[in-house]
Amino acid sequence: MPAIRDTSERRQQISALVRERGSVQVAPLAERFGVSMQTIRKDLHFLAKRGVAERSYGGAIASDAVSFAIEPPLEAKNAINSAEKARIGRMAAAMVAPGDSIVLDSGTTTLQIAHHLPDDETITVLTNDLEVASVLADKERITLVLLGGTLRRRNRALYGAQTVGAFDDLHVDKLFLGVDGLDVERGVTTHYEPEAMLNRRMVQAAAQVIAVTDQSKFGRVCLHRIMSVADIDELVTDGEPPEAIRVAGERLNFRIHSA
Repeated sequence: MPAIRDTSERRQQISALVRERGSVQVAPLAERFGVSMQTIRKDLHFLAKRGVAERSYGGAIASDAVSFAIEPPLEAKNAINSAEKARIGRMAAAMVAPGDSIVLDSGTTTLQIAHHLPDDETITVLTNDLEVASVLADKERITLVLLGGTLRRRNRALYGAQTVGAFDDLHVDKLFLGVDGLDVERGVTTHYEPEAMLNRRMVQAAAQVIAVTDQSKFGRVCLHRIMSVADIDELVTDGEPPEAIRVAGERLNFRIHSA
């Protein structure tokens, strides 16, 4: 792209990119518009003062993503992007091999994985999600391990010291991690602190971490950080991901699967 020296036009285009992608980085913007990184930093500072974006290390995040702090009720989550989640669930389930031990994190996308898992007696599934457990209980051969803990009725999942402690002596092949927010700079995040603590322990126990999310979660930043995007081994999403996610995958060496 030829250099865009007109400040107003460039800032309008950067603003559109922030809203479209959820986050932007200084260096790629400087290359895209043919200007210095210092010029881009001034542009982002200008947009931050006007509430379009919040500055982050090396770039900026959409203001509406940063303020995304309210967790929708379970019924609403189930209704959002249901077709996309079904495709993601089908593709992720196909990544489970005979003999695998896996963890299905709580969430509406991991619930779709449970629906699509083959009923194979050599597969072991651990979960803290009552809805996931209910689906798997109807499969006759699959081995199901329900993690104990205190019930959080808002999302019908179990949390607490007992849930975290269950992983002290466990090692699993794959973790399928649902996310509330995934941002290149601020990492994988969630609304609920005990969930973030449990998810971090799940990551430690897993040989492979597979994040599963529809594209509405890209650029979202919730209050509690689970991990860096560098800790992802595979990412399953719907359709082609935003450029920032694709570039991060290439840079950090995690594979992106488009359902």
